[in-house]
Amino acid sequence: MVTRVSTVSFEGVEARAVEVQVQIAPGDVKFNIVGLPDKAVGESRERVRSAMISSGLALPTKRITVNLAPADTPKEGSHFDLPIALGLMAALGAIPSDALEGYTVLGELALDGTITPVAGVLPAAIAALSREHGLICPKACGPEAAWASEGIEVLAPENLIQLANHFKGTQVLAKPTPAVAAAAGDLPDLREIKGQESAKRALEIAAAGGHNLLMSGPPGAGKSMLAQRLPSILPPLSPRELLEVSMVHSVAGLIQEGKLSDRRPFRAPHHSASTAALVGGGVTARPGEVSLAHRGVLFLDELPEFQSQTLDSLRQPMETGEVMIARANARCTYPARFQLVAAMNPCRCGQATEPGYACRRGPNERCMAQYQARLSGPLLDRVDLTIEVPAVSAADLILPPPAEGSGEVASRVAAARAVQAARYAEAGLASTVTNASCPGKVLEEVAAPDSEGLALVRNASEAMRLSARGFHRVLRVARTLADLDGATQVRRVHLAEALSYRSHLDRRKVAA
Repeated sequence: MVTRVSTVSFEGVEARAVEVQVQIAPGDVKFNIVGLPDKAVGESRERVRSAMISSGLALPTKRITVNLAPADTPKEGSHFDLPIALGLMAALGAIPSDALEGYTVLGELALDGTITPVAGVLPAAIAALSREHGLICPKACGPEAAWASEGIEVLAPENLIQLANHFKGTQVLAKPTPAVAAAAGDLPDLREIKGQESAKRALEIAAAGGHNLLMSGPPGAGKSMLAQRLPSILPPLSPRELLEVSMVHSVAGLIQEGKLSDRRPFRAPHHSASTAALVGGGVTARPGEVSLAHRGVLFLDELPEFQSQTLDSLRQPMETGEVMIARANARCTYPARFQLVAAMNPCRCGQATEPGYACRRGPNERCMAQYQARLSGPLLDRVDLTIEVPAVSAADLILPPPAEGSGEVASRVAAARAVQAARYAEAGLASTVTNASCPGKVLEEVAAPDSEGLALVRNASEAMRLSARGFHRVLRVARTLADLDGATQVRRVHLAEALSYRSHLDRRKVAA
């Protein structure tokens, strides 16, 4: 007789159905796991054996064979422990043979029979719901699984004994409820930054439309401080965005105690990060920083210090909003709709733009060109806003804090985002679409400028030699500026300001 238990394997954020088949038959005393298991799955037989002994169940002195079907698909992870153990318990009669029908099971076992947390519970719960299954998962992951739907049946036992008692009817497991992570302190506030009013304006525009931003300036000008305060003016995640972000974080094992947070991700990898760390990859095609920053901010400090090949790997996800990772034994697609915020010095010395400064590496222009040449033109063309952040003077630092902080800016950003959500909903697009990510066909309709603005952008495009992408990105920024002003049509003043954020980028390309 073969006992069957449903579980899942993961391909990106997708949970693929896997059937655990358990057979106990006469023969040599062996415990074999087949079906292309990796090292973690192969070692589960020792964890399962010890956990069952600790729970009062001894494995029979017979031949035990566990098959993970489909057998031609690689299986990885420790979450196969629990379905293997339950299959054995059903085969031994410790739980009713039909108790596991209609359930998807995943969980790791400790040697004492405790069921410990695993990654990927939320995608597994959504997959189980689509198959009209319930879910059996570790107790610590129960609140995470409950986010899939109110109608899904979730069993979240602490150990094997609790689960066996539940199926026998001697103990009833309480249904877990969705949990929200408590805010980890207040976010840094814009009120803490003195001066830099033009940079704060650019930060507000970037937040309102989801635009990419590049800040260039000498060391100590406040570029990193500005970037770290961007999350404080961004709106919280919508329910749909919350599930999208949590699916990626669940697969990556970043959700603690099953609690989800509506704060937008803010990822700031060091400039020594590899291409696989940034876009994802490795032997098992894990999500990278661009996917962990989905619907949030990816902050790259000291941008030219990153490897050129690593930076150019961002070009495709910046354009498409997703990244496909292909390896010899794995191919998967992760969402990557992130907002890039980058900071850099004008040159290696950092002071080339300061009046009266003479660079030790040669003429200032040459030093700047050599340093900035590390950034490719196609990558820079995907940046909507490029600003210079000048050094802050002592006169600014001794002034009292500004009256306007993140709260006031966040209210204007939220109003602009609400206008965009309503506009794109009328066009039949998702509510998560922003000016930075709306399709080009829709952009030409919603960002059509008036006659004066049209003449300005035509002349400026020729003078600045804007690419087709650059032209459309100017329109996107102008549409955001109009939304912040409450204007229904893009006017000349909006296009003029939007073009000013491309002019610095244009000068860099000429210098390089």
